[in-house]
Amino acid sequence: MTAAALKDLEDKLWESANNLRANSGLKSSEYATPVLGLIFLKYADNKYKQVEDEIEAALEAQKTSRNKKQAHEIAIDKCGFHLPDTARFDYLLNLPEKESMASAIKAAMEGIERTQEEKNKNILPKDEYASIEKSDRKILPELLKALSDIPEDAEGDVFGKIYEYFLGKFALSEGQKGGQFFTPTSVVKFIVEVIEPYHGTVYDPACGSGGMFVQSAEFIRKRTDKDASDAIYVSGQEKTGDTVKLAKMNLMVNGLRGDIKQANSYADDPYDSYGAFDFVMANPPFNVKSVKESTVKNDKRFTAFGLPKNKGKKEDKITDANYLWVSLFATSLNDTGRAGFVMANSASDARNSEYDIRKQVVDAGIVDVMVTMPSNMFYTVTLPATLWFFDKAKVNTDRKDKILFIDARNVYKQLTRAHREWTEEHVRNLGMITRLYRGQNDRFINLVNEYLQKAQPLVMESEKSLENYILQLQYQTEYLEKYITEATPQHTKAQLKKKETFAWTSKWKALQQTAIAFPDTFPYAGDIQKKITTVVEATQTQTVAEANTAQQQLASELQNLVESHQAHQKVLANYVKQLEALLVFAEKQLKLKKKNVWNSCFAKAPKKVLEVAQKEYRKPFDELAYYYESMAWLHQRFPKAEYQDVVGLCKLADQQEIVDEQDYSLNPGRYVGVEIEEDHLTEEEFSEKMKTFNKELQALNKHSNTLETEINSAISKLF
Repeated sequence: MTAAALKDLEDKLWESANNLRANSGLKSSEYATPVLGLIFLKYADNKYKQVEDEIEAALEAQKTSRNKKQAHEIAIDKCGFHLPDTARFDYLLNLPEKESMASAIKAAMEGIERTQEEKNKNILPKDEYASIEKSDRKILPELLKALSDIPEDAEGDVFGKIYEYFLGKFALSEGQKGGQFFTPTSVVKFIVEVIEPYHGTVYDPACGSGGMFVQSAEFIRKRTDKDASDAIYVSGQEKTGDTVKLAKMNLMVNGLRGDIKQANSYADDPYDSYGAFDFVMANPPFNVKSVKESTVKNDKRFTAFGLPKNKGKKEDKITDANYLWVSLFATSLNDTGRAGFVMANSASDARNSEYDIRKQVVDAGIVDVMVTMPSNMFYTVTLPATLWFFDKAKVNTDRKDKILFIDARNVYKQLTRAHREWTEEHVRNLGMITRLYRGQNDRFINLVNEYLQKAQPLVMESEKSLENYILQLQYQTEYLEKYITEATPQHTKAQLKKKETFAWTSKWKALQQTAIAFPDTFPYAGDIQKKITTVVEATQTQTVAEANTAQQQLASELQNLVESHQAHQKVLANYVKQLEALLVFAEKQLKLKKKNVWNSCFAKAPKKVLEVAQKEYRKPFDELAYYYESMAWLHQRFPKAEYQDVVGLCKLADQQEIVDEQDYSLNPGRYVGVEIEEDHLTEEEFSEKMKTFNKELQALNKHSNTLETEINSAISKLF
């Protein structure tokens, strides 16, 4: 399934599920777990169908054997679970209307869990469906019908993405509460991008619904030929029972080996985590002040670097748990382990006992990368947070006394007024800074090649879509001309007068003088498409410097193509503006009472036709421009395909700067500086701009004074 098809399916499923929820009057919190349970049921059915023949063959093959396995044992060996007939999706989908769907789903869930190993029992939702059915009997059958649109050949990664998509949507609708169990996917992807959990054991002591584990599996699928279930074993802790169930379902849907335990990480250590893990990832709760010192003072997970408490005070209370988490992540790593976690910005410069702990952590040489994030990336906090990265193996490299600081506050995509995210390319580009810092310059070449390969089909697609768009504009112009020619003799005097007042003749001439012919600047698009193949193949044997030069030359040609499109787009926009004005006037003022003339000239509403044509035209061009810009972002900042400090973005600081100049601060903003953007205005232009701003300010002040007077008057009348 393509990414676009999956996105359409996700949106369609969510719209259907959310509409049903809205009609039922249920809260998102009451609806989330049952819906996710049904997604799991559909996943289980799909996976079971894929191995059903193998199960039957195994049963047949052991007929003469003395040590026969039961059907459910063979099924668990093949796919991880056994589905009784009453748990099959088609059985539920075709359940007679008179029977209770809620009872049938509960029985299905119980049937699946009956043969599961102990750790995976009692995690599927069961009793929750009764309240939905009580609200409206139609909801559950409609939900099953909507989920049946998931193709039968959809595999685990598709279900994993749908499951995560729904988790994110439910978290967003729940706001503050939702953020407790879900970390935005783009943030998790970046953590994974930096620590690269290809193998071994992965630990999250504040795992929520398990998103860190899921993205680790996705990373392995995309970047290696390994099966994530073989490559990693995950261990998670979560204090809330319902969220533990969500996380366990998430692991099952994504085919991950591991376990999630309900535990309070301050007091419980079910995995004996000290020095145990290859990778640690987490988004812990910020600024918790309720942890008792007695809970952690004898626990080496928290005491290795000291406890965050008020010096000299006897009260049994940790001042702030942020540095308990910092210690926990550091001490849970083995000798070559890496950690990535979210932390409140304030922790980067915290003083008193937190300063002492930070000093020890920095002196230990394990702090690898610090990244300040944009604000509004989380559902629970609007302020920017910081991502911390540890690398225990770093102490044996020439990076031992260095830390990479990245200020990524200006890198984001605005989703809504209140929420932002990193795109896949933002994640890859920011992650590439860490690759260059680690000396993996060849991976820079590989990433640029990926962008070139994604841009390659779009080169010709954008040219073809432009040609089709121009044809549509020409067709609509011809249809309009035909209509005016045929309809003018039938126009009333009033219509002709309006036409004259509108200055139809001069506007029509102006439209005809606006050139929209296919531009001569694009014939080399085919050459660029061929060059991409040549350059990508050549880089496999070239040095980094040679490959980088070839890629930049090709990027320059792509830039010319993109800029040619942009220039022609302005011409087209001007033409469309004129044409739409004429079309709207003709439809509203010059349309005959008998619409047969109009309908014979315009089979479809012209404005709608133009909107669709423009959308189809812009899509490949926008994608082409996007991949070029992603590539250009890298080339502009790292022109030699080598790490270098970039003002306002990144800084590689050594021990002298960290210790002597910044006194152990880990705040990226104090290191990277601020990039001052040139406004390219002359003195006269700047003066005019300030005059305009001043006029706007005076108008706003005047309006403000008017409102103040009205408010004072209203209050006087009331009192």
